Amino acid sequence: MNLDTESAETKKLYGLDDKVTEPFARQLIVARRLAERGVRFIQLQHGDGAAGAWDSHSGLKKSHSMLAQQVDKPISGLLKDLKQRGMLDDTLVLFATEFGRTPGSQGSDGRDHHPYGFSVWMAGGGVKGGTIHGSTDELGFHAVEHPHYVTDVHATILHQLGLDPHLLEIPGRKRLERDFGHVIPEILA
Repeated sequence: MNLDTESAETKKLYGLDDKVTEPFARQLIVARRLAERGVRFIQLQHGDGAAGAWDSHSGLKKSHSMLAQQVDKPISGLLKDLKQRGMLDDTLVLFATEFGRTPGSQGSDGRDHHPYGFSVWMAGGGVKGGTIHGSTDELGFHAVEHPHYVTDVHATILHQLGLDPHLLEIPGRKRLERDFGHVIPEILA
C-alpha cells in the first residue's frame, strides 16, 4: 500500500517517520484504512513467525523493552487517529495473547508461558474506557479477582461484533463446543 498520501501529521502520529516504529506503524495505518473501508475484522501480529515477536524465553527485559518501543507510539497513534476520525466508538481495538509470562524465571533472564495470570487491553468498540477488571495475587501467579479464561475474551469480542459464539462451527476445533466462554459485561459501556 502506498502510504505517501497520508498527511505528515498522521505519519508522525503513528511513528512512520522513525525506523524503530515504522514497521508496526505501517501495519496500523493499513488497518485503519481497512476499517475505514468497512472491513469488520482485522488481525495484526507484531513480529515474524507463528509466535510473533513476544515469545521471549530468554533476554526478557531487553527483548520486551525493545518490543514495547516498537509498538507504543503506533498504538497510541492508532487510538488517537480513530478517535479524531470519529471511528473509535465503533472500532474495538484489542492487544492480547493467550498467555502471559511466569512470575518466576526460566534460566537466568527469561520466563516460560503462563496461562494463569496475564493482561489483555481493549479500547473503543463499546468497551468502558479506563476500566481495570481483575487482578492477580501479589506474585502475579494466579488471577484472583474476576478471573476469566481466554474464551471469555473471545466471547466478548464476538459479542461486540454482533456474533453469537454458540452458532459458530469451526471444523476440527472442538474447543468452542467445550467452552464457549462468557461475555464480560463489567467492561462493556
